[in-house]
Order: sequence, then C-alpha cells, then structure tokens
Amino acid sequence: MSIKQFTLDLSELQFVFHDLSRPESIIAEKNGVLWTSDNRGGVTRIDPDGSIQTIGKIGGDTNGLAMDREGNLYIAHIEHGKVYKMDKEGHHDIILEEIEGQPLGAVNFVFIDSQDRLWISVSTRSIPWFIAAAAPRPDGYIILIDEKGPRIVADGIYFTNEVRMDAEEQFLYASETMGNRVLRYPVKKDGSLGEAEVFGPSDFGLGGYPDGITFDAEGNLWVTHIIRNGLGVITPDGDYHVVFEDPNLPAIEQAVQLIEQNALTPEAMFACVGPTIQFPTSLTFAGPDLKTVYIGSLAMPHLVSFRSPVAGLPLRHWQ
Repeated sequence: MSIKQFTLDLSELQFVFHDLSRPESIIAEKNGVLWTSDNRGGVTRIDPDGSIQTIGKIGGDTNGLAMDREGNLYIAHIEHGKVYKMDKEGHHDIILEEIEGQPLGAVNFVFIDSQDRLWISVSTRSIPWFIAAAAPRPDGYIILIDEKGPRIVADGIYFTNEVRMDAEEQFLYASETMGNRVLRYPVKKDGSLGEAEVFGPSDFGLGGYPDGITFDAEGNLWVTHIIRNGLGVITPDGDYHVVFEDPNLPAIEQAVQLIEQNALTPEAMFACVGPTIQFPTSLTFAGPDLKTVYIGSLAMPHLVSFRSPVAGLPLRHWQ
C-alpha cells in the first residue's frame, strides 16, 4: 500500500498498557521494552510481558524522551525547565537548566543524532507553558549541545514542539505548534542552522496544531495533531493527508477563537478531547520490524497502537 492511501478508522486503533500517567513521549528498544514519560516519578518501563514499573524520583511533568547508545534516557522537563539524564535504575543528573545566563523555559523535547549531538526544543521562555498557548508568542527556540557546549541555533518560534532529523541529517525539522505548521532548517557542518522554511502545509487548518513528528524509513514525516485528536503524514514531496482524526469541532472552534483573542483557558483547551482519542502527542515505531506504532498523550492513561505499512526510521539507540 502506498503511504498516500494509508488511512485508519478509529475502530482499528488499539488501546494498550493501561494505568499510565501523562505518557507524553515514548521510547522503544530493540528488546521490546518501552519507556514513557510519567509525572509520578520520571519514566515508566513497560516490558514485553506487559509488566509496568514507574522509575525515578524527578516528579512533575516530564515530557520528551531520547535514549543514547548506552541506554541512558534524556528527559525534557516542561514543568521544571530542565534537561535530565537518567539511567535505567532511576539515578538522574541535571545536564542543562540555563543558557546565556537565563533559565531555559518550558523544555519540550530532546533528540540525539548519529553524531551524539543533543538537539533540545524549548516551547517558550515562559513557565508554565500554557501561557504561550493561551497567548501565542514567538519565544520558542532550539538548543544544540555538542563538543562546543550548549548554544541557541534557532529562535523566534511559536511554541517549539518535537524536533527530528531526516535519515541523511541534512535538515532539522521542528513542529511549530502555535504556528500550525512544521518548519525545517538546513543543518551546516558546524551544527548551525540555515534559514527556516515550511515543510508540508503552511497551515494544517482549524485546530490542526502539530505536536509530535517522527520519520519513517521512506522519508515520510508522521505528525500528531493534539487538538484535532488526529494523525497525518507529510510525504517527501510535501503532500499531506490525514490518517485518522477524532475532532470535537464545536469545542475546537471555541478554542481557536479564544487563541485568536489571546484568551485561551485550560477548560476550553481540555474540552477539545475527542470521544475516542484525547490529545495525542509523541509517536514512535517499535517491534522487530519497526512497524508497530505507539502514540502517547497528555490525557489518556494508556497508549494508542496500530500497525504501519512502512517501517520507522531507526533512532540513535537502535543503530
């Protein structure tokens, strides 16, 4: 099946691994172990036999996860405004909490490339992060940590969400949630970034705010839409189509009106949950063939799962 024809009915989705708590991001290992962010301690470990264990003593709203080739987890903490490094037993260290003498702000995601460089997205310099959703402002940015240390490589973004690289690592892609689009930046040899350009639609439409982005092995970029409770795919040629959606349109229309007035409330945002899917966030490919997809959430106490016709692009810890 061509990816451009791939769609799913909501009845085809599976809901797995229950009793989770804010499983915003997911990491899959080759051995079948899954890790999700968890606001009760740090992360949750899900073993292939289905057993679940919460690990760590960080607490609060842990967000995006990455794993290095030694198996250490890197945790973007959107509430604390810090980046943590945690081993699989739960011991952690803070690796970054300020830059240029200032607090980081609402740290959203961490991505590790093939050179073991860390790319960190900061949604907004304001904490709590909801301030920048209620009244959007271009104060999101991207940090690179390499042998030169941490530095800001992109700025002026309307709520930076997940960041990823294509297989050749020629571009860094950023989900600009409140800009309602995906950006990409040419990556130079020294790690600096060129000028941003829009990848795919310039606007995903009413309430289409993108959250998680993930590449598959054929170069397609999968995009979750947190308010429309959906998932779509951008092909390498920039074509976009919806895989599934569960929109609560009256609530979305009300939320968008409030955002345009810089007056969104938490109550109006959370009213946008769908009857089947609620606030999908990060997406990961898993399983021996990397065709089992898991999607996390801000609101669901479980993961959403389905089978993809295309394998995922292996992340650093798979290589």
